[in-house]
Amino acid sequence: MMHRKSVLRVVSKLLIPFILLFALYVQWHGDFGPGGGFQAGVIFASGYILYGLIFGLGTLRKALPSWLTRLLLSLGVLLYSGVGVVCMLLGSKFLDYNILSHEPTHGQHIGILLVEAGVGMTVFAGIVTIFCAFAGRAATDVNPVPKDATGGAGDD
Repeated sequence: MMHRKSVLRVVSKLLIPFILLFALYVQWHGDFGPGGGFQAGVIFASGYILYGLIFGLGTLRKALPSWLTRLLLSLGVLLYSGVGVVCMLLGSKFLDYNILSHEPTHGQHIGILLVEAGVGMTVFAGIVTIFCAFAGRAATDVNPVPKDATGGAGDD
């Protein structure tokens, strides 16, 4: 049985793992060169958005439920702010990473790594949430839901 968009489905299945791998490279390379949490989050989200565009919003939400994106949004912000609070609790200024280790350079690496991970999680989850909200709205504009119907169409 032939599926619609079979070429797009095959090509996207080949590309998405490399997109996600490149996002991880950008995330961890951000400490030493161009890149970082924001860029990695955008690239990671683009992989999932491509998946949602090709396989549908419902399939994307099965792979990445809305509770998970909300959790990642919260965890990213908590990680970012938590690093700053820990720095203050250790007797330094907010996000002064030098206090995180016995060697200031090591503390800076640890702090930047954690903050960039928080930024990456938040940006990824935010972009996927925005995409799902707009894509779900577009789907209901094309196929309006009757007023007496209940369901999770507006879950985002």
